[in-house]
Formats: sequence, C-alpha cells, structure tokens
Amino acid sequence: MPGTRKLGRPTDHRRAMLRGLVTYLFENGKVETTVTRAKEVRAMAEKMITIAKTNTLHSRRQVLAYVTKEDVVKKLFDEIAPKYQDVNGGYTRIIKTGTRRGDAAEMAIIELVEPKAAEEKPVKKTASRAAKKTASTKKAAPKAEEKVEEVKEEAAAVVEEAAEEAPAAVEEKAEEVAEAAAEATEEAAE
Repeated sequence: MPGTRKLGRPTDHRRAMLRGLVTYLFENGKVETTVTRAKEVRAMAEKMITIAKTNTLHSRRQVLAYVTKEDVVKKLFDEIAPKYQDVNGGYTRIIKTGTRRGDAAEMAIIELVEPKAAEEKPVKKTASRAAKKTASTKKAAPKAEEKVEEVKEEAAAVVEEAAEEAPAAVEEKAEEVAEAAAEATEEAAE
C-alpha cells in the first residue's frame, strides 16, 4: 500500500524528502534514487498529475501545497498534465539500475513516461484495414532490402579502407623497429 513505508525517517523528514523528490522529478523528468523511495515517489507523483489534469484553481492550490516550487507547478499544469489528459494512471516508470557502491542499496531511476494514447487510437480492425496493412508491409520490404544493401556497401568500403591502411601502418612500424634495432647495435658496438 503506498504511503506506508517509513524509509527510516521521522514523519516530517520523510514528507519533506518525498516532496523534494517529487518536485525534482517534475522539474527534470527523472530522478535516480533507491527503489523503495522511487516507489513512494511514484505514488505521490501520479497523484499530483491526476490532480493537475483538472486544471482548476482548487487543484492548483492542492498541488502547490505539496510541490515546493511555483515554477514547477506551472510546468506541471501547462506541459506535463495535458500530455496525460487521455491516460488513466501509469505516468511514471521505475527502472532498476543495480546496487549503490558503499552500502549496496538497490538503486533505480524513476522517470515520466511519454504517453502512447495520443498516438494510438483504438480502432476496430476490418478486412480492408488488414489488407492495407499487408500492402504497406509489401511496399516496405523493398525499402528495407535497399537499406540493408546500402549498409552492406558502406561496411565493405570501410573494410577495404582499413585493409589498405593496415599494410602501410605495419611497414611504418617495421621501419621504426629496424631503426631502433640499428641504433641499439651501434650503441652496443661503441
């Protein structure tokens, strides 16, 4: 249940820390912190985005009571919340990054997710739509093959260039070694 983790801190310290993390998340788009803190931040950040989606004076004051910077609240209402207008929840993502050196705490990055709802509208599939899709994939196949051929040609050109440069570099190195050996024999003879 969100909001029940104590995070080893007194209540006021814990609330202040979470407020700071939520503010930083909205300000920068992502935060690196421990996994348990990230889970708590996710709950509060999603609540703030949900409140901000209504965009009324009351909701703005509710968010201002939690987020510590006014310019971040403005960004939340003007930029972040409108992106998620058609999405119900799931505004953040937690990616585990391994353990922290020193105390081996599990670390994670919490970031705002780009919404897919604006791009994808659910539409019933019909036979004509399926036919259009197969036709478009048939058109895309030759383009993909052309792209593969271009990449192969570029790779072959790079390999040929490297093969041409390699013998020259080997010859130069051999000459340097021969000169160094000649100098060493002269010094030994003296």
